[in-house]
Amino acid sequence: MNKLLLQNLEYFHPKKLTTADILTIDKCSVGHQPQTEEDVAVAFLQKLLVLDYRGRQVSLKDRNMEPLNSDDFDIMQFIDQKKKEAEKAESLHPMDVQMAVFHCADNFLRQYMMNKLSFCQYALPLLVPNPVSGEIEFPLWTFRQIKKTWKTLDTSKTATSRSEPVYKAFTPMVFFCRIGTVTSSKSQLMNSVINPRHNTFFHRHCPGSSRTCHLMDGVVEIAWYCSSGKPDDTFNDCIAFCNLHGDAEKHIKQRKFLVEKSAVSVVLLQKLDLSEEGKDVLPQFLDTSKPLIFLLSNERTSLSKTSEGHFQIGLKDRNQAEVIEELTMIIKYFLKRSNPVFNLGDIAESSEFSVDETETDCWEGKLKADTVIKELDGTEFSQIKVKLLPRQGRPWQEWSKSSKDLHRLHGNVMQMESEIHQKMKSLRQEQRSFPLSDLMKHFLREIQSGNIAHKMYFLKWVSSLMDDLCEDKLSVIRKQYDAKWTEALQLKNKHDKRDELRAKQEELEKVSEELSDGTCGLEHLMREMGQIYEAWESQKEGTDRTGVDISSLPALAADIMISGFPIELMDGDAAHVPMQWIDAVLGKVVEKIGNERLFVLSVLGLQSTGKSTMLNAMFGLQFAVSAGRCTRGAFMQLVKVSGEAQKELKTDYFLVVDTEGLRALESAGKATVHHDNELATFVIGLGNMTLINVFGENPAEIHDTVQIAIQAFLRMKKVKLSPSCIFVHQNVADIAAGEKNMEGKRRLQEKLDEMTCLAAKEEEECDVKCFNDVISFDVTRDIQYFAQLWEGNPPMAPPNPRYAENVQDLKKIILSVAKQQERISISSISDFRVHAKDLWSALLNEDFVFSFKNTLEIVAYRKLEAEYGNWTWTLRSAMQVIENTLYNCIENGSLEAVDKEYLRSEMNISYQTWKCRIELRIGDLHRDLIDKTKRNFDEIIQQKTACKELEENRTCYENEIYNKSVELALKLKGEDFDKDKLSKEFESMWKKWTMSVTSKMSTIENINIRNDVMNMLQSHFEYKQIKDSIEKGSFKHSHTSPNHEETTYSGFKGFIKKGVNYIGTKLGVKQDNFEDTRRVRELSQAIERETAENIKKAPVKKMGYDQRYIQEIIKNATDKLMEFESKNFQLRKEFRLDLLLYLCDMAEKEFTNLHHQFREANDPRDFLDRKKPEYYSIFKIHCKDTTSAVAVADILCMKLKPRILQAAYNQSAVDVADTIRRNSEEFRGNRSNLEKHFLKSLAKSKKFEDFMKYVHDPQKYFENFITEHVKNQLDTNQSFLQIFKNNLKAKLACVTDAVEAATEQVKNQKEESDESQKDSTDTSQEKANVWLDSFCKKLADKLEFSMKDLKGISLGEILNFDNLKETMKRALDGLTEDLNPEFSSLSSIQMELFRETPAEILIKQLCDCCWVPCPFCAAICTCTIRNHDGDHSVSFHRPIAVNGYYYSYIDVFSIRICTTAVSSSELFSPDSSDRSVQYKKYREAGEKFACWNITPDTSVLPYWKWMVCQFKDQLENHYKKKFIGPGEIPAAWKELTEEDALGSLEKI
Repeated sequence: MNKLLLQNLEYFHPKKLTTADILTIDKCSVGHQPQTEEDVAVAFLQKLLVLDYRGRQVSLKDRNMEPLNSDDFDIMQFIDQKKKEAEKAESLHPMDVQMAVFHCADNFLRQYMMNKLSFCQYALPLLVPNPVSGEIEFPLWTFRQIKKTWKTLDTSKTATSRSEPVYKAFTPMVFFCRIGTVTSSKSQLMNSVINPRHNTFFHRHCPGSSRTCHLMDGVVEIAWYCSSGKPDDTFNDCIAFCNLHGDAEKHIKQRKFLVEKSAVSVVLLQKLDLSEEGKDVLPQFLDTSKPLIFLLSNERTSLSKTSEGHFQIGLKDRNQAEVIEELTMIIKYFLKRSNPVFNLGDIAESSEFSVDETETDCWEGKLKADTVIKELDGTEFSQIKVKLLPRQGRPWQEWSKSSKDLHRLHGNVMQMESEIHQKMKSLRQEQRSFPLSDLMKHFLREIQSGNIAHKMYFLKWVSSLMDDLCEDKLSVIRKQYDAKWTEALQLKNKHDKRDELRAKQEELEKVSEELSDGTCGLEHLMREMGQIYEAWESQKEGTDRTGVDISSLPALAADIMISGFPIELMDGDAAHVPMQWIDAVLGKVVEKIGNERLFVLSVLGLQSTGKSTMLNAMFGLQFAVSAGRCTRGAFMQLVKVSGEAQKELKTDYFLVVDTEGLRALESAGKATVHHDNELATFVIGLGNMTLINVFGENPAEIHDTVQIAIQAFLRMKKVKLSPSCIFVHQNVADIAAGEKNMEGKRRLQEKLDEMTCLAAKEEEECDVKCFNDVISFDVTRDIQYFAQLWEGNPPMAPPNPRYAENVQDLKKIILSVAKQQERISISSISDFRVHAKDLWSALLNEDFVFSFKNTLEIVAYRKLEAEYGNWTWTLRSAMQVIENTLYNCIENGSLEAVDKEYLRSEMNISYQTWKCRIELRIGDLHRDLIDKTKRNFDEIIQQKTACKELEENRTCYENEIYNKSVELALKLKGEDFDKDKLSKEFESMWKKWTMSVTSKMSTIENINIRNDVMNMLQSHFEYKQIKDSIEKGSFKHSHTSPNHEETTYSGFKGFIKKGVNYIGTKLGVKQDNFEDTRRVRELSQAIERETAENIKKAPVKKMGYDQRYIQEIIKNATDKLMEFESKNFQLRKEFRLDLLLYLCDMAEKEFTNLHHQFREANDPRDFLDRKKPEYYSIFKIHCKDTTSAVAVADILCMKLKPRILQAAYNQSAVDVADTIRRNSEEFRGNRSNLEKHFLKSLAKSKKFEDFMKYVHDPQKYFENFITEHVKNQLDTNQSFLQIFKNNLKAKLACVTDAVEAATEQVKNQKEESDESQKDSTDTSQEKANVWLDSFCKKLADKLEFSMKDLKGISLGEILNFDNLKETMKRALDGLTEDLNPEFSSLSSIQMELFRETPAEILIKQLCDCCWVPCPFCAAICTCTIRNHDGDHSVSFHRPIAVNGYYYSYIDVFSIRICTTAVSSSELFSPDSSDRSVQYKKYREAGEKFACWNITPDTSVLPYWKWMVCQFKDQLENHYKKKFIGPGEIPAAWKELTEEDALGSLEKI
């Protein structure tokens, strides 16, 4: 298990993780980031708890961070911790997390997991190999509570509904498996068959998937397709689908069993001619008479028959939809002709698998539960409660009514009171007179068991078996009810059938009573316990005929409540609270867990509005949720708060109160209004907070609901009740409704205040002036909007993730209120007991007559675009510094691989600063920067490795020349030579040396890229055509330039032949040629941009030119052109050839220059000629009568000089970019801010050419604008000189520090302790080498300088290293004087020395965002994140005439602005067909329209109107169209001034 299970979960293995460990309120329960692997498991379960099917995506790196508020926050420590956690999370496969939790969970938590997984429409583990023993387990127990509902159509097309527990269902089963390794995903194919919109089975392409998954091999998962009774159902009945994970050849038991039980087997394999090993498996499939389908991943064939009952389908290079259609068709074909059915019980009967229900506690619990259920045998279904549970029937209901009457006396009150008391006493005596049924005897005996596990299993079994029994019976009664209801509706329309209608209604009422009487579950047994207790406790006299200890019953119920079961608070049938029983149970709870602090949360709403579902999702509760078992009355359940959260919330437990729905159909005609009023008042008054669940369209109906609460709260002021409430609008579809309804919220607040004042006058409460005087209510916070529960249409729809988010958000608010509000009347369990009594007593004293109505559901979400430019820049600039360090290390040979963990560690400070403010986006950027940096340096390391031979050759002949220089200098040392003689001596010898060295090395030849281009293009074009095009030279102009002839409207249209002749709107606005022009322009721009990037990446400077670089450029461009043409376009050969020649011309110029640099650096002769001055200097140094220390210092400084200068430039690039960003207003924000400034510049310059460059290629314009701005700053801003000087000084200081450190190391070096060494004393030469090695290592990450730069250089006899240190310092002083002139003025800055220029750094920061154009006006999306979530949007759209839109029939510009158009019903044609779409429904026009959020009438600025007027003539000349007729510029536009235009930009 150590290798398979999550490390921190080993403590819980096996089966030690319980629901109590999970279902608590803690930091993870409200979406806090997992800190450990154990937290990942808990977070996964928490996601399931809230019905979020994205729970499989939980990992340590998924974060929902809170804003960072503290200025003195220890950011380094925090980031370091988080990065380590993120690294761990990457290795966790989502299904490993799920299965690890499954293996560690006890059977109750497993059952909980399975219920939630089923609710999320995920496949469930059916057969699970034990990762330790290998035993295969069938977790039948976990399926006990899962039900599936489906509808089938009969021959008359009538839908029949069925609902069954899955363990009882008999359905056909389709078995999927694979043999060997295949490229296609079996699980993905199954998803496409069962539910194409949901990943029922996890597969390799799911979010969070990783390469390795340890715990799923051999696991069989099962899922059921449930038909909806509609003609478009994939299958017309419930079908089970089983999926064997791993190679079927290895999992023999699972394979054999499932093939035997399946109706159809589907086998995925590469092809039928398997290897020898695979051939042993295939016959086992072929020999069976069962239908068999082969899916062949390496075959292209469509559906074909191989033999009788055997078919094959090829998957390779085939349309997925066609494959699924064929697969579905053949499965349906087999299912119609095959009748074998599958039941989970078949597995339990197999001896091959172990069954969890055979475990001792579970098995004994089932036996005891069976004993209880057997007591129901022989009793008529509708008489079960009457005969076996008599105390909760008529006597209790009449007693409840009398209790209420006792508080509403009239007439002779004393007489009435006496009569009522007598009646109530008589009723209690009647309850006591009933003998205890064997059903209750067995039940009470078993729940007194001291074995907690035994008791839990028993209760679960009783609940499950009773529910199943009732469901079987009730389904028949419901059908009778539906039939009689249909007949009654038909009779209503026949006025002559009134008697028959009356009789039918009476029959309907009897069936309704049968439904009510027949509903029996665990809660009714518990209710009977309560009535037994109350009957005896209310009158102590008399003989106990039950045979049980009555006083122990509350303790038993308290144990059940503490164990996590809900306890009935209000009897829904009697509409009464058994207060004596409730008080006793809560008293025992206090005895068992202490008088803990309590926060009470209650819920109120109409029937079937999702109250119980919401509470179950929020806290993991067990309230009944199915439509057939709606909650009756009110139930309460305890939720524990963990230790950490207890301190923060100042609460130990939440008590959650769920209620039956108001206006319940079961209560129709039974004083419904009065009952609903009592219930509403009780639950609202009971809680510290009440969730008022509303479901509807009319906000006015909320008012009536609250009016009842106001009236009740005012009348119960004597109990000092002051709770808060939150309105929860369920099933909201419009995500903008929250924003739209802000006005409604304000009006609601005013109406509530008005109602409060009116009620206060009636109740004579003079101190109440507004609603907040009665209930703590914040209108902005206390109205929440919930998305629809289902993401689609049941029964196959998964829950909506937005719903889960809404649950989490609401939970956070609840916890926030619990944390912030002062402790009111309910502060402990004991206080709650008193409060409940007072509330119920006050309620009984009042007569409420109010009406409840439905309420509109409105959504309250809108997507916010956060400003995060500063945060991203912090990360980018930090990474730039790291890159400089890594680059030095790689060049110096001290780093051979870049580790992500190192990058995370180095980025820790910067990331931590901002991560808590906008986690997801900054987290994505953080990961992207790390990944991109790692990729870049991996490439550099690869290039470095590839160039190793070149460097070794270069080092070899460099060393030889060095040695010869030193040798000659030593010969001439001491002789009297002047400068000229030394030069002549060196010159005469240099030719001999270089001739000797270069004769051993091959030279680097010149290249002819043009010939390579010609040869490669001939495979696509004719030679003559290529030659003619080159001679004409037309290709030399960029195809993206708006000024070039071929990119004007008239030029581009000649290159395009469209398959469809007409594209336009019914109103005549022509889009065809304009759209074609824009698409080809965008294509050219994209190809050119990508090619430019590839040219930059090609390692020509390091490794020399290779013709494959040109080949890749041609291939990439050709692929893009072919893809474009596949969309019903045909591009002329001339266009394609010119574009390819243009790209190759770009590459030729750059590659030629880079290869020349490569040749200079690596050709022996060129390299040595370039090195000649350096070796002459070395020669002169050694000729002088100087000490070894002076020679070493001079040589080192000579070699360090260019490296120090380069390092200063590298760091200065980052600092200059940062300074520009901080000091230039244009660069302080994001791209939108920059755009605002250059739009101002365009308006002021009034250069139409620049204007069109921006319109047609905004990204390039941005980049050019940044480049020009940076160049201007470097040319004029004197302050930048100080940056260069400071960095030069810093790098020189690094060298000085390295000298000090190296000297200290040599001085402190001790003798080796190993006595086996003969010589333990270092020679002076060895010490010199140690000094040099230490010196280079200290500079390894500061400069591109290492020992390889000093190879072959002898340092002579260094005896005094202190002297060497001082000599080096003097030499460095001289070097400083030599380098200072490099930055004497701005003109001395050499741009070519930047490894990455400041402009390029700023371009990365500001241009790495979304560039998707508006489908109408081509304005660019302003989102600062590339590939962002949500819709595209832009701050201001523009007239479409700017891009060339015109009316086709008169060639006149269209000046329509898309933000105006989308509010109209006008039509446009989005594609090449005749299809037309209304502008206001533009999202229906296609994918590129659907992803845009274009707000009507709000984002149009005067700027563009003024610009159209300003460039009217130029636009007409450019597009050859006119602003006349329907395209005439409005007079109001002409009145706009430049000041108006510039001023409007400030509103962005």
